[in-house]
Amino acid sequence: MNRKIRYSSFMTPALRLEEMSVPEKLQLMEALWQDLSRREDSVESPAWHGEVLAERERLIAAGKAQFIDWEQAKAEIRRECLED
Repeated sequence: MNRKIRYSSFMTPALRLEEMSVPEKLQLMEALWQDLSRREDSVESPAWHGEVLAERERLIAAGKAQFIDWEQAKAEIRRECLED
């Protein structure tokens, strides 16, 4: 990304998202995610994340759900997104 980021008096980046290309936005998202994941203790997961994981574990244990291959999961997600 070759664009300059301007800062206000509060040091907040002044991003002009509407001027960025999709590849630039994706690159920015990846940089943000890398930075956040280096400090994972500073980002707390919401309570509902734990609730969803517990429910999924319960369904697996009860035989009502199963694990599938990651490639198959991505294909199913794509298919569901196209149906909407």
